[in-house]
Amino acid sequence: MSHFSAAALQRLARPDGRIAYTDTGSGPLVVLVPGMGDLRATYDLVAPALVEAGYRVVVTDLRGHGDSDTDFRAYGDTVTSADLLALVEHLDAGAAVLVGSSMGGSAAVIAAADRPELVRGVVMLAGFLREPLSPMMSAVARLAYRVLFARPWGAAAWTWYVRTALSKGRPTPGLDARLALLRSTFADPARLRAFRRLTVALDHREVESRLADVRAPVLAVYGDKDPDFSDAEAELAFARESVGAEGVVLEDVGHYPHLQARDEVLAAVLTFLATTTGRKDADA
Repeated sequence: MSHFSAAALQRLARPDGRIAYTDTGSGPLVVLVPGMGDLRATYDLVAPALVEAGYRVVVTDLRGHGDSDTDFRAYGDTVTSADLLALVEHLDAGAAVLVGSSMGGSAAVIAAADRPELVRGVVMLAGFLREPLSPMMSAVARLAYRVLFARPWGAAAWTWYVRTALSKGRPTPGLDARLALLRSTFADPARLRAFRRLTVALDHREVESRLADVRAPVLAVYGDKDPDFSDAEAELAFARESVGAEGVVLEDVGHYPHLQARDEVLAAVLTFLATTTGRKDADA
């Protein structure tokens, strides 16, 4: 774990539990949100550069993940968006740009639809704007998740999938250490149980039903080797059509573009932040 992800930890009380986050830097507010089965440390390559560029950077853990509590009763895109909005209100620093990986991006889009006065922009890093599976395949996947992510093999199964499927393409810096942290985290029965509940509950039809209400600018970044999208270019085209997103598909990149293509993602995000926050002088 880097010095950045080990910054002073704070917690926000929510119904059923507390959400953990760190708060570093000063300037326009940027909130970084991990995806399912991931931790705040996923942004260790990006967050320090955003702070250096003049932003207040808050990195949060999802419900049941990392240092957040594990006794939440509800999981998914909509309740995660409510957590993000509660966090932005609690910080009392004005509207935020929400940067979300995977389902974190979906939650950020719902937050933008629900409370436009609190969200000035959204960055989706391999984020979902629609459910990629048919109802039948979703039902099959949920049954599989109950088995795959059960004890005692659940943590090993997840880290194997992160390595072999989600990290396809360019090398991921520090991948072994990243996987070791994930494996040790989900070796905890309570955290593995919360993760499994999220996998079973997740339904991206929740975000698709809200797309018409999104008014904030959106940046969408996809990788062409991401197994979650059969056609990344088509997914970017859908983002452009549905929420007016700008974006890019990165070559030889999987589900974690901010890790596998850090410099390209950071350049795109800084340019987007400079425009959405009015910081035309920001280093992009």
